[in-house]
Amino acid sequence: MNSRLTDGAGLPFPEGFRWGTATSAYQVEGATGADGRGESIWDRFCRVPGAIENGDTGDVACESYGRAEEQVRLMARLGTNAHRFSLAWPRIVPTGAGRVEPRGIAHYDRFIDLLLEHGISPLVTLYHWDLPQPLQDRGGWRARETAEAFAAYAGICFEAFGDRVRDWVTVNEPWIVGLLGHQLGLHAPGEKSLAGSVQAMHHLLLGHGLAVGALRAGRGAGREAARAGIAYSLFPHAPADPGSSADAAAAHASDGYVNRWFLDPVHGRGYPDDMLRHWEEAAGKLDFIQADDLETIGAGSDFIGVNYYTRRIVSAHEERSPGDGAWPWKVEPPQPGVPCTDLGWEIVPEELTALLLRLHEDYPGVPLMITENGGIFDDGPGEDGAVHDERRTRFLHAHLAAVHRALEAGAPVEGYFHWSLIDNFEWAMGYRPRFGLVHLDRTTGRRTVKDSGHWYARAARSGVVPPMR
Repeated sequence: MNSRLTDGAGLPFPEGFRWGTATSAYQVEGATGADGRGESIWDRFCRVPGAIENGDTGDVACESYGRAEEQVRLMARLGTNAHRFSLAWPRIVPTGAGRVEPRGIAHYDRFIDLLLEHGISPLVTLYHWDLPQPLQDRGGWRARETAEAFAAYAGICFEAFGDRVRDWVTVNEPWIVGLLGHQLGLHAPGEKSLAGSVQAMHHLLLGHGLAVGALRAGRGAGREAARAGIAYSLFPHAPADPGSSADAAAAHASDGYVNRWFLDPVHGRGYPDDMLRHWEEAAGKLDFIQADDLETIGAGSDFIGVNYYTRRIVSAHEERSPGDGAWPWKVEPPQPGVPCTDLGWEIVPEELTALLLRLHEDYPGVPLMITENGGIFDDGPGEDGAVHDERRTRFLHAHLAAVHRALEAGAPVEGYFHWSLIDNFEWAMGYRPRFGLVHLDRTTGRRTVKDSGHWYARAARSGVVPPMR
C-alpha cells in the first residue's frame, strides 16, 4: 500500500479490502408473518406499551424481505464489494429448535446468490438479537439450553449456506444484549436483572464457542477457509482527568466491563480476574460457569469484528461503598468542543485508530474487520429531492482515514462495513434515527441514495478514499 501521499491526494487502501454496508434482519426485513417465520422476542417486545418510541415495530421495516433483488441492485449502484446481513433465526427454525422452515432457507439462498451475482461478498451474522420467543419462554439466554440450540441452528446455516459463505459473525454485541436486554430492560426481552445479565452474556459467549466448534467440524469439501468471529460493541476508554490515578483506575475497570470481559475469554485468556471479582461482588456467585465452558469459549475467533461508534469518558465513582454493587466508575457527558452526532455521541475518529492498534497488540495475528461504524444525522431530502448530508460524508472520510492510519501502522484490517445501508428500525428508538447511506421514505418506501452514499461509492469503486473538498 502506498502510504506516501501528496497534498490533495486520496488515501489508497490495500487490494482486496472489503468496502461494505451492514444491516440486520429485524431492522430491515419486515414481513414478520411471512413464509412460516416464528415469533421473535422483538415481535413480543414491540407490543409492550411504551417500549418503543412512537409505538413503532419491525412489522414492515424497510420491506427488504420482499424487495431483496432491489436491495442488492442498490448495493451494486454503490459499488460496494461486501455486505453484512443477519439471518433471522425465527425464519429458519421458527421455534428455536427442531423443525427447519424450508421457505426461510430458500429466501436466504436466493439473497446470497443475488449478492454473489453482483460481485458482493456476504458476511453473515447468525444472531442479531431476534431470539425465537419459544426459547425465551424457557429462559432465553439465561438458560444453557439456548446456547446449545444456537449451536444447532448455526450448524443448519453452515450446512445450507457454507458452500458460498466464508465468513460468519456468530453473535452481535453480546455486551449490549446483556446490558440493554437483561440489565436495564430497554431492549428485548425487557428484563431487569444484574445477575441475569451476566448469566446471559456468559451463555452468548458459550453459544459462540459451540458454534465455532460446529463450523470447524464442518470444514472440508471446499469449506476449508470458513471463518467465524464475534462483532463486539467496543468502546475506547479515557479517564476524565488524565492526571488522576483514580479516574485511570475507573477507566480500566469500565474497560473490563465493556471490552475485556468478552475479548479475553474468546481469545483463550479466560475471564479477567478484576471483572470476576467485580461480578461476584455485584451479582453473586457465578455458579452457572461450568468446568469446560472457558475451554469451549476460548476455541477462539478467526477475526475480531469491531462495532465502533464513540468512546467512554470515565471518572471515579466517589459515592460507591464496598459491597453496594454500584459501578466503581461514572460515565461522563461529551466534552466541550467535541463534535457530536444528532444523538449526542462524540465524533472521535482518532479513537478508532487507537482501538485497532490496541487490538492488534493485545490479540496479535487476529484479523480485524470494522463490522459497524456510522452516525445518526437526520438530514432529509431538500427541494431538489436529493439528501445533502455533508456531516455524514465528513464522518465517513474521517473514520476511513482513521482506518488508513491503523493499516499504515500495521493493524491487519480487512474491511469496513458502514452502518447502515439504509435508514431502518433502530430498536427502542424506532424509526426516528437515520444511520443510512440511503434515505427511506417511510410513507412511500422510496429509496434515495444520499450524497454520503455517492461519496462512499467513489471510494468503494476506486479503492481510494477521495479527499474532502
